[in-house]
Amino acid sequence: MMRILACLYASLAFLPAAAQSVHEKSKVWVADNGDGTYKNPVIYADYSDPDAIRVNDDYYLVASSFDAIPGLPILHSKDLVNWRIVAHALLRQPPYDHFSATQHGNGAWAPAIRYHQQQFYIYYPDPDFGIYVITAKQVTGPWSEPQLVISGKGLIDPCPLWDDNGNVYLAHAFAGSRAGIKSMIVVKQLNATGTHLIGEGVLVFDGHSQHPTLEGPKFYKRNGYYYIFAPAGGVSTGWQLVLRSRQVYGPYESKIVMDQGHSPVNGPHQGAWVQTQKGEDWFLHFQDQEAYGRVVHLQPMKWVDNWPVIGADPDKDWKGEPVMRYRKPDVGKTYPVVTPQESDECNGSTLGLQWQWQANPAAGWAFPSPALGCLRLLAVPLPDSARNLWETPNVLLQKFPAATFTATAKCSFAPHLEGDRISMLVMGADYAGIRLEKRAAGLYLTRFTCKQADRGNVEVVETIAPITVTDIFFRIMVEKNAQCRFSYSTDGQNFHDAGGMFTAVPGRWIGAKIGLHCSRTARTNDAGWADIDWFRVE
Repeated sequence: MMRILACLYASLAFLPAAAQSVHEKSKVWVADNGDGTYKNPVIYADYSDPDAIRVNDDYYLVASSFDAIPGLPILHSKDLVNWRIVAHALLRQPPYDHFSATQHGNGAWAPAIRYHQQQFYIYYPDPDFGIYVITAKQVTGPWSEPQLVISGKGLIDPCPLWDDNGNVYLAHAFAGSRAGIKSMIVVKQLNATGTHLIGEGVLVFDGHSQHPTLEGPKFYKRNGYYYIFAPAGGVSTGWQLVLRSRQVYGPYESKIVMDQGHSPVNGPHQGAWVQTQKGEDWFLHFQDQEAYGRVVHLQPMKWVDNWPVIGADPDKDWKGEPVMRYRKPDVGKTYPVVTPQESDECNGSTLGLQWQWQANPAAGWAFPSPALGCLRLLAVPLPDSARNLWETPNVLLQKFPAATFTATAKCSFAPHLEGDRISMLVMGADYAGIRLEKRAAGLYLTRFTCKQADRGNVEVVETIAPITVTDIFFRIMVEKNAQCRFSYSTDGQNFHDAGGMFTAVPGRWIGAKIGLHCSRTARTNDAGWADIDWFRVE
């Protein structure tokens, strides 16, 4: 019963927020130039390991989410340039008790999304448990409970292929940290429903000699060839490899079809081939930008002698390199400019789709309240084992949305007992923020920093000043190279500096995030809270 109630809470809490306009446009990054061209990245946020498909006139993209919940974010576009978050496929992550605690770097790794016989499929790997599949009739859900297709450690990056003869295959790679092997791609046959393994599979390509860290396969068929698009060479320095064969189990030829070349885009690889309604070919991939995460780029693509060439090819060697500005894809129409959600007026009956917790949520962490016009964050005790916020589940976060931006939150603090706190922070393996807390002597503003939080270090707290008001504006300015400044205001107009510069760093396999946390030290039968009136990014 508790699991059913918790799942119900999660499903209700993350439905699309009616208060958020479907045509909302970012104030910090818009890829559509408004003149028929776009600039890269098309999504300046950490949607790592992207996979994408077209269904009729709609494009859908899914990305890895690791331990963040809701997980497996799904974005929608009409033209491959303008994207909007429409759903999450994973409202809670199994095993449910295991992911009730933070599991940084674990959880949902690189997924694949497909549409087959009027049904959406997402295959995703958990490197500690195996490969799962979930299905839905509508991309916005409801999505089925995850079903374990193949159990085992280190099985990653699955991608299915429904063949012309009715057979179903799955390509996947290996994580050396769990499997003890890596840089190899295998193909396995599944049953007709794609839910169970048939046989043990076949090794179809070994990348050890020329393509180390080969992973992330995407499986396609075209003109009688089986194609596996697979990144190699490492996250920040790699290249895009393509394998092809006339037989599903090989032997496969290989060709590098895109690398950095003379572009400023390091490690351009791992993504999805998509074809428009007009027959144009395009490729979505990531670029690792450290604290900003793995941002999403869009590249033109063409076929030459049944090999893809991705990006520009100035030297005509049939190996592409990324473009930074290009004409938009021809999809037959022009659509409004939209961007992934960032700001939140907190007026809806649900949390905005940009928000994620650090673990499976529990009822009582947060309640949207349109009647009050706010999001109420309840003060939750830290777990007994938690040494810092890295190990704390109820931290509500969203991705960095651009290279430079300012985020401001208006909060009304209602502490119940000494030790109640409301914080705004930048979260990564190091984290820092600004906090209003109740002490025995009254309310105080503090600045907190935790270096190497992932190693269990404790926070260093500096008192800024005593304060008598409970309505507060927190602000974080993120400048070039992820340099962060913290400030506060009691009137929303005059902001006061809150300590020195903090340099944001990545989390585990993810970029830094920004968000809120409400906590308490007392364990009683009632809690204080903070009402978030709005959270604005500009």
